[in-house]
Amino acid sequence: MREFSLPALYEVPADGNLTDLIRRNASQHPDVAVMGRKVDGVWTDVTATQFLAEVRGAAKGLIAAGVEPGDRVALLSRTRYEWVLLDFAIWSAGGVTVPVYETSSPEQIQWILGDSGATLVLVESRAHQDAVVSVQENLPDLKGIWQIEDDAVAQLTGTGVDVSDALLDARMSAANADDPATIVYTSGTTGRPKGCVLTHRAFFAECGNVVERLKPLFRTGECSVLLFLPAAHVFGRLVEVASVMAPIRLGCVPDIKNLTDELASFRPTLILGVPRVFEKVYNSARAKAQADGKGKIFDKAAHTAIAYSRALSTPQGPSFGLKLKHRVFDKLVFSKLRAVLGGRGEYAISGGAPLGERLGHFFRGIGFTVLEGYGLTESCAATAFNPWDRQKIGTVGQPLPGSVVRIADDGEVLLHGEHIFSRYWNNEAATAEALADGWFHTGDIGTLDEDGYLAITGRKKEILVTAGGKNVAPAVIEDRIRAHALVAECMVVGDGRPFVGALVTIDEEFLGRWASENGKPAGATAATLREDADLVAEVQRAIDDGNAAVSKAESVRRFRILPAQFTEEAGHITPSLKLKRNVVAKDFADEIEAIYRA
Repeated sequence: MREFSLPALYEVPADGNLTDLIRRNASQHPDVAVMGRKVDGVWTDVTATQFLAEVRGAAKGLIAAGVEPGDRVALLSRTRYEWVLLDFAIWSAGGVTVPVYETSSPEQIQWILGDSGATLVLVESRAHQDAVVSVQENLPDLKGIWQIEDDAVAQLTGTGVDVSDALLDARMSAANADDPATIVYTSGTTGRPKGCVLTHRAFFAECGNVVERLKPLFRTGECSVLLFLPAAHVFGRLVEVASVMAPIRLGCVPDIKNLTDELASFRPTLILGVPRVFEKVYNSARAKAQADGKGKIFDKAAHTAIAYSRALSTPQGPSFGLKLKHRVFDKLVFSKLRAVLGGRGEYAISGGAPLGERLGHFFRGIGFTVLEGYGLTESCAATAFNPWDRQKIGTVGQPLPGSVVRIADDGEVLLHGEHIFSRYWNNEAATAEALADGWFHTGDIGTLDEDGYLAITGRKKEILVTAGGKNVAPAVIEDRIRAHALVAECMVVGDGRPFVGALVTIDEEFLGRWASENGKPAGATAATLREDADLVAEVQRAIDDGNAAVSKAESVRRFRILPAQFTEEAGHITPSLKLKRNVVAKDFADEIEAIYRA
């Protein structure tokens, strides 16, 4: 057993809460732009004074709408300026924010709002409102719905005009560091998402130590960050709160469809993303070079960047010849890639899934260092990250200052610190299991080197993490797909991949009858029919039914029908019929690759 810790760089205020940050900013940095928002397609600055005023107006409206201290208020929206504004307004009214992914199905919305006991929900669009209304009869605690695109902020501000400043000030000061700030629902291996309670203390400890350790990346009045991750994800909340804590200018965009244009117009100094974003930048640049007949030049430049970065980690450093090649390619290729990323930044922070050494060295080699980190919802995002001045590519860095990382005898990564969640909402059994012996048991397998840098080598639990950073619990969708009479077994794949796929086996007992009813040859098998259009369509119906239970990001986009069922004899299932996922993944690696082949 090994463990490593670093001393805290930030002291959590015992009687404070996150609303202190926006009041402090308005007092100490009144005219500093702390937000950027799009107005008629143009980025417009919002000062600390203006932001506080808007938050107070919306918070008064929430109080007038009946929000009491400790009430849960759900927020169902894409990432946008109003998300951040309403998050702070909920805290200012004394409430607890319950984020909901904007891609969530009505079934998921019902579970999260019902389990949390949300009394109010703030949605982005009419479609979101309709989804909530469709399950509202099963949500007895829900008293109201407000729609952002129907000018919810202005409506709330108008509703709260009679709420006194004194009452609001009292609400803003009511919560202390150990009170819940948010309940974030995280995927579990047994089906229903668990509500992860994160306190104000957890965010202070997390963001305060991140900002202090990465201080050159969070310079007030100079630095800026563009948030394009889902604000409902704990990594998105880290970006939000850390930016306000610094403070630095924060801009929000709802998705990455037009990310290149948004980066060019906002020009952030810091990017926080998931590996999929950086993969897309690399792949898009390479594809464009190939289309322009410059593919060989790009590949040589990429090779040089990776070699240069690797050499930076050696005692002797890059050779003279490598430095010369690097300088040439910097003018031809690297400078253009940095321009695509906004042109002002030198650093990015990546989390949510493994980045990989190749991409890590490539980006450092072009002069845009991607600092990889690791964390979970239960650790309030980053529990380890690479320091800006001592990066070790291939690791997820050192522990968050003020926290401890321990490697158990079986290799499991255990965590301790003020940033760790307090409990699972309404789930004492899961809480006791996860926080056994006072340590959070991550379910991940890892190692610590002599300098305390953590490397994640595998997972004890079966949750998949896509390249986009989305946590996917296989059991939820697998059970639904397997309910179809034609499906014998289903195994969801997608760990570190751009989307979720599935391997499907056909129930041999049912297949004969289905084949007869659909005019297929007598004696047909899964092996002979796996490409048959009718069989594929029937399995697609099973997939569609499974997808109805999950969000779009968790849904199966492509699948492969396997030629035979999984058997105990082949080592694919246990005597109790549980899938041996690692064995299946190894034996059917070619089938999995076929799912992701262009």
